[in-house]
Amino acid sequence: MPTGLSIVVPVYNGAATVGSLVDALSALRPEGGLEIVLVNDGSPDNSGEVCRAIAATATAPLTYVEHARNFGEHNAVMTGLRQARGDYVITMDDDLQNPPEEVVRLYDHARLGGFDVVYTRYAVKEHEGWRNLGSRFANWVADQLMDKPKGLYLSSFRCMSALAVREVVKYSGPYPYVDGLLMQVTQRLDSIEVKHFARAEGRSNYTLKRLVRLWMNLATNFSVLPLRLAVIAGAAMGALGLLAALYVVIEGLSGHTPSGWASLMTVTLLIAGVQFLILGVLGEYVGRAFMSANGKPQGVVREVLPPRDVALRDAKSGGETPPRDDGGQRSPVRVAS
Repeated sequence: MPTGLSIVVPVYNGAATVGSLVDALSALRPEGGLEIVLVNDGSPDNSGEVCRAIAATATAPLTYVEHARNFGEHNAVMTGLRQARGDYVITMDDDLQNPPEEVVRLYDHARLGGFDVVYTRYAVKEHEGWRNLGSRFANWVADQLMDKPKGLYLSSFRCMSALAVREVVKYSGPYPYVDGLLMQVTQRLDSIEVKHFARAEGRSNYTLKRLVRLWMNLATNFSVLPLRLAVIAGAAMGALGLLAALYVVIEGLSGHTPSGWASLMTVTLLIAGVQFLILGVLGEYVGRAFMSANGKPQGVVREVLPPRDVALRDAKSGGETPPRDDGGQRSPVRVAS
């Protein structure tokens, strides 16, 4: 049966919040109906058990996918996109910083405006200062490397058409960057401003290491600009070396002793640094090509729990809503494996 909207949520350390998020999403009534796809990306907490309990009692069609290990947010999103059946697909985090009440407005903006991708932007971002700085840097890098409208903020809370999703999931490499793939597919892009809340529980799963890894995916998977910059740096250092050599010759011909150890070491270290930088850039490209050719998986799915027949389940239970505790919050339920 056709579905208007699919909502893909990568789950990582989200046991405390994913139940509330699913409750709020299940209460929405978008045009054409909705389905929810939860992708547990090897979460070290009991998110898997909580998601299984949610899948057993969900009041909206819900698919649960479990990765065999942690592969990263964008890899989890790609796995979720392959399970989505909606005419439009929204991706959002599991931490309740993206308000569920904005989902229908985002969906309608994309659907009625005929856009393939609609991003969200925030008047105020309730992240830590270093994380906001990292996001701005990532967007600046994207402006330089990708074919995207200048100033378009790339957010993980985005809506995509089925056409865009169908093309994006064709990518099977181990280092996906969803926004880079989208820029290669379409230029029917737009953005809307939405609210952004502080985290309800815990702290951000994005560490500096994860952000650097994301920047590397962006820089090396969708542009050869780093290689071109390496060529420019090599040419510049070659020109500088030629000028330095000319200066030494002139100094020698004029009867003065050429500059000694300090200047020689400065030039040597400078040239060596640039050479190692160029080798590092080349090594990153070669390493990624090797890992791709070697068949490194984008994601390994351990299990998929498809949507259950909500109407049939409700009929068996007499139409009553399963009991909950903690003021309406879903409590973690351990499921025997």
